[in-house]
Amino acid sequence: MNTDKIYAEAIVNEYSKKSASKVVALKKLDRRAKLPSLIFAYTFGTVCTLIAGFGMCLCLGALGDGGAAATALGVACGVLGFLGAGVNYPLYKRILQKSKDKFAGDILRLASEIAEEG
Repeated sequence: MNTDKIYAEAIVNEYSKKSASKVVALKKLDRRAKLPSLIFAYTFGTVCTLIAGFGMCLCLGALGDGGAAATALGVACGVLGFLGAGVNYPLYKRILQKSKDKFAGDILRLASEIAEEG
């Protein structure tokens, strides 16, 4: 096995122009279908975590005066943040399914064309 030849071919493949194949188009469609749900899940999860953390800071007295009102607000923020984090996954699944349904026709058509060629 000539490793120099393999390395040279890898370099040539890296710098040569690539034609858009149907498999690449299928991968792009798949990513495009999944991206909105991923962006929502990460953003919503981060916001809910920050809200829960803010609530914990209020409860522990790191923020605010540490009185009863701050503690009550902290508990409310914490519960809201934890509830939001709890519903994040079901919302993600629902958004993902809607997005998959939207792109299903194009993805199935392209996948069947690839299967017929191979």
